[in-house]
This record gives sequence, C-alpha cells and structure tokens, in this order.
Amino acid sequence: MSGRLFLVPNTLDFGVTGTGLPPDLQEVLPLGVIRIAAQLGFWVAENAKTTRAFLKRVDAVVPLAQPLQSVQIVELPRLQKGAQPTGAIASESMLTPAMQGHDIGLISEAGLPAVADPGAGLVAAAHALGIQVVSLSGPSSLMLALAASGLNGQSFAFVGYLPVDATDRSTRIRELEALSRRGAQTQMMIETPYRNAPLLGALLATLSGETQLSVSCGLTLEQGWTRSATVAAWRAASTALPKDVPAVFCFLAH
Repeated sequence: MSGRLFLVPNTLDFGVTGTGLPPDLQEVLPLGVIRIAAQLGFWVAENAKTTRAFLKRVDAVVPLAQPLQSVQIVELPRLQKGAQPTGAIASESMLTPAMQGHDIGLISEAGLPAVADPGAGLVAAAHALGIQVVSLSGPSSLMLALAASGLNGQSFAFVGYLPVDATDRSTRIRELEALSRRGAQTQMMIETPYRNAPLLGALLATLSGETQLSVSCGLTLEQGWTRSATVAAWRAASTALPKDVPAVFCFLAH
C-alpha cells in the first residue's frame, strides 16, 4: 500500500528581508496543516535550506515526529524561467518513499505547491504511479491578489513571467491587453522581486490609461498592501515597489 503525496502550503515570507520577524505560523497556516507537516519524514522541495527553516517554525508549534536532522529533503530539478513544468521533469525516485508506504510532503517557495510552481511535475508523476495526492489548505499569492484586486475573478489567466527584453516585454503587454479587452479577462503575472520596479514601469508605459491595474505586494505580511486603480491614476501618483518583497501584478482592459 503506497503512501500519499501531501501538498503542504507555505508562508509567503521566505526570502523577504528588512521586514522584522516573520508572522506567527498559525496566523498564516491552519493548525491541521502544521500537524501534518510535523509528522512527515520525507519532503520534496525547491530549496532544502528554506524547508528546514519552515520545519523549525513547525516544530515551535507542533513538535516534529523525528529530529530535523533525520528528515529527508530532496530538491526538485531547477527550471529555466518561463519553462513549463511537466511530469517528465520529476524523477520517479523522488516518489520512492511513497511507493514504500511513506507519506511525502511537497512544499513550494511561494505558497500553494504546484500553482505557478515546478512541483506540478511531481504531482503529475504521482498520479501516473497511482499515488494519492492530498492538497492542503493554505495561502496562494495569486488567489489572494486576485481577490484583493477588485478585477474580474470570473475569468482570469496567470501568464507567469514577461520577457526581460524591453521591446519583447512591451509587445507581450500589448498582446495581453488586447486579449483582456476582447474577453474581459484579468491578466496576472509575477516577477523576480528585484525587477518589480521595471515591470511596473513597463506596464505604466504600455497599457492604456483606462485599463485597470492592481499590484499586491508582501501578501500576508504585516505591511502587505494592494492598490487598484486605472493606469492613468497610477501615472499621476506612482508607487515605489521594494526590491526584496514579492509582488503580483493584475490588469483588466475595457
């Protein structure tokens, strides 16, 4: 009888600096999720170091079932920015403990595993092997940003990262704005935090003035915020974005 693959949600504060102490884990994650995480001895993660830091925070609430030093953490293969995760990238060896009857935790650097996350390939591999996948409740930066934006939550698309090249990025923004206008569809994107300001600048320079733009920054952090306004209003009163805090960008054209 195989074990299960638990999709364990994470906080949204890893890698964020200059913001003081991270929020209490129980302010972000349900206690039931913390209890499950405390029992797991096998993990697949983007980063083993931050996963150990997460488990230390878990241990402060619910003692780990075994010493942290004996917990096995395997890192997912690195993906190039913009690459599409598939089952092919997830080695079946990562799921060997589940095939031997042990439960495994999958954890993301950005909230909910397998959503805008390379862990989707591991989930696909688990299904192919007949391993039960259990998704646990927790924060998703994309859904929190969409909910707070006031934009269309009935039809939306996450498009990932935009091109780094300025010309290609502007072309892509115009394509997405046209798509948004035709389908009344909210377009959502993210960027590496140190490129937050250039992306915002590109959106303000390229989008039409009447297009609605929303930016959510530092979600679940004490100083987190969301601003939604027309592009014209953003241009009239621009907002500085930090270089070390994740942000989600949404826009809706009319």
